[in-house]
Amino acid sequence: MPAGVSTGSVTDFGAVLGAERSRADHRLASLRDELASVIEGSRWTTDDDEHDPEGSTIAFERAKIAALIADTESELRDIDAAESRLSTGTYGSCERCGGEIPAIRLEALPAARRCVHCVRLR
Repeated sequence: MPAGVSTGSVTDFGAVLGAERSRADHRLASLRDELASVIEGSRWTTDDDEHDPEGSTIAFERAKIAALIADTESELRDIDAAESRLSTGTYGSCERCGGEIPAIRLEALPAARRCVHCVRLR
């Protein structure tokens, strides 16, 4: 947990979500830079990387990075939703059963929408 987000036994989930957003924003920028670098690098090569037994293909690298970008964008949407629930006073309530999501779960997964019981039910 980031420093300064817990006071005694009370966690400042606004600060936790802010720290999560900051990390995700940084990761997203880094991934976008990496994708641009792979794309730029592939423009200047005439190698047949599709048949290179020595390593992964440029197409594979692009797909991998694109998938990581999509995951990070999804994480940011989840953080947005959690911040919205925090501002409306519904943060920490399970969206399925309405019960309380324990603080320990929210500390581990700050954007959690469901309690453990409802997650297990799917």
